[in-house]
Amino acid sequence: MTVPAQNKSHVIIDRNGIIENRHLVHAAIVDSAGKVLFSLGDPSRVTLLRSAAKPVQALAVAETGALEHFAFDDGDLALMCASHSSEDRHIERARRMLAKSQHTEDQLRCGGHPSINPAINNEWIKRDFEPTAVYNNCSGKHAGMLAGAKAIGASADNYHLLTHPIQASVKRVVEEVAGLSEEEVQWGLDGCNMPAPAFPLSHLAKVYASFAQASDAVASGSPVTPRVQLMGKIFNAMAQMPEMVGGEGRFCTILMSALGGSTIGKVGADGCYAVGMRESEQTKGIGAEGAVGIAVKIEDGNLGILYAAVAEILAQLKLCNREDMQTLETYHNPKMKNTMGIVTGTARFDFEFLCTRGAILL
Repeated sequence: MTVPAQNKSHVIIDRNGIIENRHLVHAAIVDSAGKVLFSLGDPSRVTLLRSAAKPVQALAVAETGALEHFAFDDGDLALMCASHSSEDRHIERARRMLAKSQHTEDQLRCGGHPSINPAINNEWIKRDFEPTAVYNNCSGKHAGMLAGAKAIGASADNYHLLTHPIQASVKRVVEEVAGLSEEEVQWGLDGCNMPAPAFPLSHLAKVYASFAQASDAVASGSPVTPRVQLMGKIFNAMAQMPEMVGGEGRFCTILMSALGGSTIGKVGADGCYAVGMRESEQTKGIGAEGAVGIAVKIEDGNLGILYAAVAEILAQLKLCNREDMQTLETYHNPKMKNTMGIVTGTARFDFEFLCTRGAILL
């Protein structure tokens, strides 16, 4: 399904009335029935999900039986979905996951990099510390993939390649959950050296709505399929342990903490974000049937603008109350400052949602 694009979908950086930058925003807001309720820009834009794919990748690992086989708990599952800040709690848990599945750090194929948290990175620099692969923000996902490979009797060698059996499972699960054919899902190589899928934003929103709907289904006590059970488990692990998904001061962690278990949010570089919200009075207020999924892409990949846009979408659609929005204020209304700490610019939003209620994803 294609929804026409429209133009009022920008975050504008304003310096004393001068437009310095205009950042194009694409977004799709979809309910669990597959209806596209609202959009900005081009909701059918094919987008490389990067780390926003992690809940689906974790689902593929969970379906191997690895969670039970290696006694992975909800904290481990949350770390599999994380782009963590390399805090001590993240590194300790990643190492425990490797130990549980009898793997070693040198089997990780993600590589080390500076911490996402500037304070941690500065401390590493002071002591001339060189981060190894377990410090990679995606080390939980990689540890999960190693466990998944072992659970299906596959070698750990080349677990990160699309030709490996565990990645073949991921590929199949991504296509099934997104409701797309093999030809409709493209694959690129992520920053952590693992395949990442690309497909239309509207389908990413539907994926996250499906995770939120699964949490509602599990909570209802009604019989559910094994896949729905696992999707609900992944949603709940992320929503209830948001500190494992991001870290101190991170947008994902703040968002999920503020919304108290009702929502998951996950960033994907460059400039991709996805939100899943369980059914509520707020979701009903925008005409949704069941849970809601939101997918956002900033055309130029700017992460700061991405967070501001996600917060503004939640605010304009009244999916967050005023108190929750205050918690997100620093990200929602970023201020540009000069070297003297003087505010020189602010962000403003030129959004006009296209209401597409009734359009169904095919």
